[in-house]
Amino acid sequence: MEKIRVLIADDHSLIRKGLEQVLELEDDIEVIGEASNGKEVVEKTMELKPDVVLMDINMPVQNGIYAIREIKEKGCRAKIIILTIHDDREYLLEAIRMGAEGYIMKDADVDHLIKAIRDVYRGETYIQPNLSSELIKDIGKVTYRSLKRQFEENNLTPREIEVLMLIADGKNNKEIADELFISEKTVKNHVSNIFRKIDVSDRTQAAIYVFKNNLK
Repeated sequence: MEKIRVLIADDHSLIRKGLEQVLELEDDIEVIGEASNGKEVVEKTMELKPDVVLMDINMPVQNGIYAIREIKEKGCRAKIIILTIHDDREYLLEAIRMGAEGYIMKDADVDHLIKAIRDVYRGETYIQPNLSSELIKDIGKVTYRSLKRQFEENNLTPREIEVLMLIADGKNNKEIADELFISEKTVKNHVSNIFRKIDVSDRTQAAIYVFKNNLK
C-alpha cells in the first residue's frame, strides 16, 4: 500500500510526538519528519517532499501563514492542513488565501484529522464542518459580476454561475429552485454539472472554489 507521507510542524514537542503516535496507527499514513518553527518547516518540506504538511499557525521564527505562502511560492506540491487552536474566521480565511487545503482544530476528533489527511491527499479540500459556515459568510459578499468572467473560462453557463453563487451562499437545492423559479430536479442537474466542471465533490468545496477564485 502506498502510504501518505506526512510532515508535522508544531513548536511543542509533546504535540508533535502525540500526533506521530496517532498517525502511525494508520496503515496508509507515515510520518516522515517534524519541524518546530516556520523556517524549519519550509526547509524540511523542500528537502523531504511530503505529501501532506500538518501546520500550526503560531510558531517561532516564522508563523504558519507565512510558511504556507513560502512553500507555495517555491512550487512544492505538498498539501497543507492547518492544525490550530484558533477557530477565528480571519485565520481561516487567511490560511485559505495563502493556499492551505485543509483547516482543522487541535481539539477535533482523531477521525476528523485522519479524514482531512486522506481528503487533501486525494486533491480535495477539508474544512472542519463546524467552521465551514464562517467561510460561507464571507463568500456571501461576493458579487455575481466580479466572478462571471472567471467562471465562464471553466465553461460554466450563466445559469450554472447563478447556481454556484447560491451554493456558495449556503442555500440548499430547494432554496435555489425557489429563488430561480426552476424545479429541484433541474437544480440537481446543474449542481452535478458544476461539480464536474470545477472538479469538486461537495458544496463546501464549491464554496471554497468561489472564495479562492474571487481573491486571485
